[in-house]
Amino acid sequence: MREIHVSAITDVVERLCIEANTHLPGDVKCAIESCYGQEDSPFAKSVLDKIIENYKIADAENVPICQDTGMACVFLEIGQDVHFVGGDLREAVDEGVRRGYTNGYLRKSVVADPIRRGNTGDNTPAMLYTEIVPGENVKITLGPKGFGSENMSAIRMFKPSAGLQGIKDFILETVEAAGPNPCPPIVVGVGIGGTFDKAALLAKKALMRPLDTHNPDPYYAELETEMLEKVNALGIGPQGFGGKTTAIGLNIEVLPTHIAGMPCAININCHVTRHKTEVL
Repeated sequence: MREIHVSAITDVVERLCIEANTHLPGDVKCAIESCYGQEDSPFAKSVLDKIIENYKIADAENVPICQDTGMACVFLEIGQDVHFVGGDLREAVDEGVRRGYTNGYLRKSVVADPIRRGNTGDNTPAMLYTEIVPGENVKITLGPKGFGSENMSAIRMFKPSAGLQGIKDFILETVEAAGPNPCPPIVVGVGIGGTFDKAALLAKKALMRPLDTHNPDPYYAELETEMLEKVNALGIGPQGFGGKTTAIGLNIEVLPTHIAGMPCAININCHVTRHKTEVL
């Protein structure tokens, strides 16, 4: 049994809040730059050039890539042989977010109540997701999620009779309806299977997967490639001004489901698809 003091979780979360908001992952940068090289439209290339310039400035000056520094989505993969000591895990995570968004001068965007509103003043609480895994390590992934793209996400409870075509149509319908609102080029996370809530979580986790990887199942890897091509054929383009680059990535995650259903969730992210991971 390995003991981990919760203060270590706080320290890591604080650091990841700042790093994720100021430094875009390498795979996302590569995808944007690759699309720039393949883009035909001069206007689309100009927009992509500004996006590249923006994240280079953020890197150099350690400032946020985007003014919407998002809600802190924190994923903890906790080894079953780990025992946390020194306090409450949930409070430790929130304290890390509180410090990260305060010390990093990041915009605080969380309201205390969905209807009555009222800013919490420190970007807490975090959206915390925990999973028990074998071992004695803790893997912490922090993904700040802006709501220009989050608001364009969707879920649908398909009957199995909808088939693969129903899934394909839903992906294209959701992206087309989103149009320029999520600040394209976007990343599309697709979750298929499980239950209503699990499909949505799968879609969000899909956004945390590097864009230079594919689903390990060749069937879904091929579907990822096909749907990315079809999304880009919509012609929405960078910031909605037209072009070949509507999305820089499309990741699919799946789970078994009930014989009577086929849940599908689509979580959209803008080109600022931020995530940072550290293992304790």
